[in-house]
Amino acid sequence: MTMVLRLMRILWVVTRYRLDTLLPLARFPWWLRTLFTLSPMRLIPVGERSRGARLRLALESLGPIFVKFGQVLSTRRDLLPEDIADELKRLQDQVPPFPGEQARARVEQELGMPIEAAFAEFDTTPLASASVAQVHSARLHSGEAVVAKIIRPGIERVLRQDMALMYQLARLLTLAPESRRLRPVEVVRDYEATLFDELDLLKEAANTSQLKRNFKDSPLLFVPAIHWALTRRRVMVQERIYGVPIADIDGLYAQGTDLEKLAERGVELFFTQVFRDNFFHADMHPGNIFISYDHPQEPQYIAIDCGIVGSLTREDQDYLARNLLAFFRQDYYEVAALHIESGWVGEDTRANEFAAAIRTVCEPILEKPLKDISFGQVLLGLFQTARRFNMEVQPQLVLLQKTLLNIEGLGRQLYPDLDLWSTAKPFLEQWMRERTGARGIWDSLKRQAPELSHQLPELPVLAYRVLARADRHHHQSARQTQAMSGIHQWFRQQVRRQRRLRLGLLLTALALVWQPLGQWALGQPWPVLAAAAIGLVLVAWH
Repeated sequence: MTMVLRLMRILWVVTRYRLDTLLPLARFPWWLRTLFTLSPMRLIPVGERSRGARLRLALESLGPIFVKFGQVLSTRRDLLPEDIADELKRLQDQVPPFPGEQARARVEQELGMPIEAAFAEFDTTPLASASVAQVHSARLHSGEAVVAKIIRPGIERVLRQDMALMYQLARLLTLAPESRRLRPVEVVRDYEATLFDELDLLKEAANTSQLKRNFKDSPLLFVPAIHWALTRRRVMVQERIYGVPIADIDGLYAQGTDLEKLAERGVELFFTQVFRDNFFHADMHPGNIFISYDHPQEPQYIAIDCGIVGSLTREDQDYLARNLLAFFRQDYYEVAALHIESGWVGEDTRANEFAAAIRTVCEPILEKPLKDISFGQVLLGLFQTARRFNMEVQPQLVLLQKTLLNIEGLGRQLYPDLDLWSTAKPFLEQWMRERTGARGIWDSLKRQAPELSHQLPELPVLAYRVLARADRHHHQSARQTQAMSGIHQWFRQQVRRQRRLRLGLLLTALALVWQPLGQWALGQPWPVLAAAAIGLVLVAWH
């Protein structure tokens, strides 16, 4: 019942903000155009709001899952009209806030102390407000400026309703054979896990601390420190940061930021997180990224909101790196072979045909700057290729793909002339050399040294057990072989006995039936009686 009410709520919001006017009806089949034309929805006036404002308000009304979808869309100005992209940009940190007094009460409840005991100052007017939480500025008794992030009240209930609806839609999709390769239920399950992790600010604080350690004293990235004494599951307090929002291109120009270097460092930062650390910020929309005021010619990123992070298995990490390198080198056959080897496409896929399909899609975009690449056409071509070769969606890579879309959208805004290929290729080549070279082998041995040292004294015992197990296996195999040979011999005997029985019965029956005719034709009954005797002997011998 709850799900039905939620679905009705979604339909009402779509109708209220007349989102049907955003659809390109001219491209729809005639029957669908007729259905929209006759819909009662058209009786509701559109109003004076722009189409972008109506879409933004609708997403805000529907809750955090829809807001996050709008945040991802806001980074793709190459795929959206500018007026819609400008409105969706407000979803990054300008979602309508909940009351400040309510935020204050939640902080006191979570910390178990009056607000005055925790902070020297606490501003009830939010500094920023997003889909899951909002942020308030504060000051500690030590004088340090901090921010308090507070989870929205009642958000879990709305999220669970939306996730239940998404599960139902995913299960409906699996009824169509074409959509099964997309593995919609697994994708929704992975998304649910990451989304509910974002509601636990203790996990976000731990992620933030890990990211800060990974980039300690790095010129690429600064991560604010966590105040663990004032951090709980629904409240997190961290160092306040100061910088220019990355989406504020005019502000970056005004402080003299080297945008080309900023874009290149963004690519390096992404690949460092994915391949060096295997721990990447997976919610890198513009509302979560700032640029330090210091050293604009050597720009440094500032990252906040580490509620969603991703990592890969070593196997997926290796396959991904090798795929990207093969792609940069335009070795499409290697790309196809790696997809088959990793199980991302079926084993019966012909590598040369798959390579030709990838070449058709990717060749036109290589060695071009971002501004000259139509990623809409590229994605369409890749989807068609995936459908043709029954390529399954890899749920463990969905977060990475989402992050790549965000990074590419940011790069397009910052420096459209960025040569993504020449920037990323040297980093990957260096990483592969370190991974497979002497240093990589030595690092791997050092990681495994404690386990090896623990197992080393047990090697003789383990060797004896392995040899004893092999000997037992050998004897068991010999006994099984002997038993199977006996069974086969018994079956052969049974077949021969059945043949003798059938032949004996046949001869005996013929002798009894044809005895009078044989005596008339031969003048004596002995041949027929002899045949009957032979038949009886065979029956007795079977």
